Amino acid sequence: MDNKIESEIIVRFARRDELDEVNRIRLQVNDVHVNGRPDIFRAGFCDELKNHVFEIFEAEDSDVIVALENEKVVGFACVNHFMRPETPYSLARGMYRVEEFGVDENHRRKGIGRKLINWIGEDARQKGFNFVDLDMWQFNESAQKFYEEVGFTTYRRYMEWKL
Repeated sequence: MDNKIESEIIVRFARRDELDEVNRIRLQVNDVHVNGRPDIFRAGFCDELKNHVFEIFEAEDSDVIVALENEKVVGFACVNHFMRPETPYSLARGMYRVEEFGVDENHRRKGIGRKLINWIGEDARQKGFNFVDLDMWQFNESAQKFYEEVGFTTYRRYMEWKL
């Protein structure tokens, strides 16, 4: 008989005292980017990067969201939401954007990311948005697979021509 007890995952807005734990996971995400594109991303986790999550937390149009297991931060998302004004090229539209997203490397493949995304979707609906968007780097195949599995589709693509 298996005596393993499944832990409940709680998703909610972060508290300020949890942001250092969010940064612990942000460092893991940063390392993935550094390893994937060392020609673009800076190694390490400088003070400016560490402090950025506090700026997001304090901003009026941004939120830090956490996933907790046994009261420990095991996942996070940094989101912002705003109205994009009409331009000669596009209509005005509300934007709910996932700027950063990560699940602790020791807690992946447990449904935490899916719970975060579902919570984000509900938050976006409650705020009156019609969609959630994000961008990701092409080298990050596991992220691409995850986002597609939870319902994201590609609507724009950036390309580069290395010279």
